[in-house]
Order: sequence, then C-alpha cells, then structure tokens
Amino acid sequence: MKPEIHPEYKELEVTCSCGEKFKTRSTMSKPLGIEVCSMCHPFYTGKQKTIDTAGRVEKFRQKYGMK
Repeated sequence: MKPEIHPEYKELEVTCSCGEKFKTRSTMSKPLGIEVCSMCHPFYTGKQKTIDTAGRVEKFRQKYGMK
C-alpha cells in the first residue's frame, strides 16, 4: 500500500437502538448508531415469523417433506 493515501482505520463504538454496544473498526471518525443488531434482530433471536402468503410455505413443506 502506498503511504499517506489511505484513510486512518481506527476503533469506534457502535450503539444499537436496543441499547447494545460493541466495538468495531472503521474509517469513520465518530460513533455509529444503528437500528438493528444481532441481539435484537428477529432472525438471530429466534423470534422470526414466517409469513405464509396464500399457502406457499405449507405447499413447499409438503412438496419437500419438511415439518
């Protein structure tokens, strides 16, 4: 890498709307606020709901034998 052409890569704190805080590295210089993190996202918490539109999910499960 050429010296003095790349932005500084430093640690910053990320804060989620649920209150969770964690540290990551970025070229941004100010703290970052996000709306959804792995602690509150339904997919990661196991609270995700499958929306069945016109029986498509059930039809798929019957076709491929999933319960």
